[in-house]
Amino acid sequence: MDSTDFRMGESGPEAAAQGNHAGPSAMRDGYRIAAVVPCHNEEASVAKVVTDLKAAVPGIVVYVYDNLSTDATVEKARAAGAIVRKELAKGKGNVVRRAFADIEADVYLMIDGDDTYEASAAPEMIEALLSGPYDHVLGVRKQDIGGSAYRAGHETGNKVLNGVVGKVFGENVEDMLSGFRVFSRRFVKSFPAVSREFEIETELTVHSLHLRVPRTAVAVGFRDRPAGSESKLRTYHDGFKILALIFGLARHERPVAFYGLFGTLSWIVSVVLTIPIIAQYYESHTVPRFPTLFLACTLLLVGFLAWTAGLILDGIRRSRHEAARLIYLRYEAPEAAPHPAAPIRETQPDPVAGDIR
Repeated sequence: MDSTDFRMGESGPEAAAQGNHAGPSAMRDGYRIAAVVPCHNEEASVAKVVTDLKAAVPGIVVYVYDNLSTDATVEKARAAGAIVRKELAKGKGNVVRRAFADIEADVYLMIDGDDTYEASAAPEMIEALLSGPYDHVLGVRKQDIGGSAYRAGHETGNKVLNGVVGKVFGENVEDMLSGFRVFSRRFVKSFPAVSREFEIETELTVHSLHLRVPRTAVAVGFRDRPAGSESKLRTYHDGFKILALIFGLARHERPVAFYGLFGTLSWIVSVVLTIPIIAQYYESHTVPRFPTLFLACTLLLVGFLAWTAGLILDGIRRSRHEAARLIYLRYEAPEAAPHPAAPIRETQPDPVAGDIR
C-alpha cells in the first residue's frame, strides 16, 4: 500500500498542530494517528525509530516516553522530531498506562524504541485496522532465516506462553509478547492498564480476548538490536512475572475452572482418605483413625467452598465484562470516527511525572 494514503492536508488546524507538536495530526481519511515509543536508555536507536515512523506514515506524531534514561535518549528523540515526555514510575507498563491516558487520537501505534521492529510495516498495520475495521492489530515478529534477534530461549518461552494463554482463553495467540501493535481509540480508552513492567503485552492481549474485540495480525520484520543497545528484558525474572500474571488472569477470567479444579482435587483427596476409614468401620464398627476422618471432612468442605467461590466470582466476572463492554461501546468504531479538522486534545502535563516539552 502506498504510504501517501496517510498524508494530511497542508493547511488547517492539523498542519498547525504538526508544526508546534500540539498533537497527532496524521490523517488517513480524517484519522489522527499517534505513535507511542517507550524508551529506557535507547540513545543508539531511538532517533532511527522516530525517523523511520515519520517516513513510513507521513504526518504521524511520535511520542517518545522516556523512562528514567541516564543517557542521551531524550536529546536524540527530540532532535529527530518526537514529542518527548518523561515517566518517572519505572516499567514499560507504567509508560503505556500514562500514554494511553494522556493522548487522544483515533489510531494508536505502539512500538519499542530499540529499533528491532521494521517500522515500514506501520502503514500496512494501520490500513488493516481501518479497513477491517479492527480494534487491535498485532505485529507478529518474523526474523530472517539465520537471524539472532530472538535471544536464547525467548522464542521457545514466547511459544509456551502463547499456548498457555490460548488454553486459558480458548483462542489462538500468535505472538503475545510482541511490542509492535496498532489500536483503535475505543480499545485504548477501555483498557484498564494495571501492569507495571513487561507484563503489559500480556495484559493487552488478554484485554482483546476477554472483550472479544475484532482483531487481526500482520507479519512484521524483526531484527537484531543496533550496536550499543542492550535488552532490558530479564529472561527468567520477567518470564516468571508474566507467568504469574497469566496465573492471576486465569483466576480472574476463568474462576469456575480455576476454583473448580482445586475444589475437585480436594474432593478426590477426601474420598481417597475416607474409603479406608469406612471399610474399617464396617469391619470393626470403630473409627480408630479419627484425625484422618477429620481431615477428609475438612477437605470435603474446602471443595464445596472452592466451587462456591468460583461460581460467585464467575457472576462478578460477567458483570465486569458487561461493564467493560459498555465502556468500549461508548466510543465509535474506527470507520466511524469523523475528525477531519480536530487536532488532538491532550491532558494537562503531570507535574509529578515530569513532562518534557
